[in-house]
Amino acid sequence: MKIDEQVAPDLEKIGDLLKGANIVMMTTLDEDDRLVSRPMSLLKMDIEGALWLFSDLHSQKLNQVDRINLSLSNEEDSRYVSIAGHGEISNDRALMRELWTPFMKPWFPGGVESLDLALLKVTPQTVEYWDSTHNKMVRMFAVAASVIAGKPIGMGEHGKLSLLESP
Repeated sequence: MKIDEQVAPDLEKIGDLLKGANIVMMTTLDEDDRLVSRPMSLLKMDIEGALWLFSDLHSQKLNQVDRINLSLSNEEDSRYVSIAGHGEISNDRALMRELWTPFMKPWFPGGVESLDLALLKVTPQTVEYWDSTHNKMVRMFAVAASVIAGKPIGMGEHGKLSLLESP
């Protein structure tokens, strides 16, 4: 994933949390108000903090973009992120060409020029994260200490960021 340089501290924090992330779980509400999740490739975080993903223009999920949650779990780094926001569909061909990679071809066999290809722009509104900057050994000791103490000790940083009001 490409992360544009961020100037706002909250967006810089989000960019740091997303480094190395390629796949997120995108959750939306279907027409019966049921939660539906699916893996999606995260392509870019732009300078305004918007997150960009490819989608099939005719996919049902594009009718469900009013409220979106993107979540990622990185067990190796003990980093977990939940991003709530709203989405909008874009047909920006120049941006599609910029973000296209051959790895997308199995899902979009028509390539970047396919008329079925769309971009989904997700604008984050709130972000909640759990992040441990410690190595695995320190995390193991923190877990053991937490079990003995009966409360979390040294388990890393937990934070919430509020970026935008609802649209």
